[in-house]
Amino acid sequence: MANRILVSMYEGMEPPAWFDNLEDFARTALNALGYDGEEISILLCNDEYIRQLNNSYRGIDSPTDVLSFENDEEYDDEEGHWKCAGDIAISLDMLPVNARYFEVDSDSELKRLLVHGILHLNGLDHGEEHIEKGIEPSCEMLKIQEEVLLKLKDEKIIK
Repeated sequence: MANRILVSMYEGMEPPAWFDNLEDFARTALNALGYDGEEISILLCNDEYIRQLNNSYRGIDSPTDVLSFENDEEYDDEEGHWKCAGDIAISLDMLPVNARYFEVDSDSELKRLLVHGILHLNGLDHGEEHIEKGIEPSCEMLKIQEEVLLKLKDEKIIK
């Protein structure tokens, strides 16, 4: 089968030049993770909007880099059986901040945020552990994330 990906921008924001590349990378990442028949949406937004989401859904009144909202509903149509995996929100304001912290380019950081979000949509969690510069992850989710990113290192979103 395949996966369905919807990419959108928060209202009033201009799509970045690489906007049309995000769907292809998301599809490649889903395939690399072995997910098939999934439907996900990706919203690119700013710090203010992701702060509102973070406050509403997690009770944390500050911006974050990525949020995932797992759905798990399923449906059938003429193309087959689909799992509505859920929605991912990524703050474009946080992207360069994280890239500087991790000493990587914005493309590498965007790929990390997207893979991270996809893993959350599929029930994986990292508890209190987060990726830290120079520290090898110990939880399964973050290990999978880093393995997939290594496999996809030559793929580009921001060219």
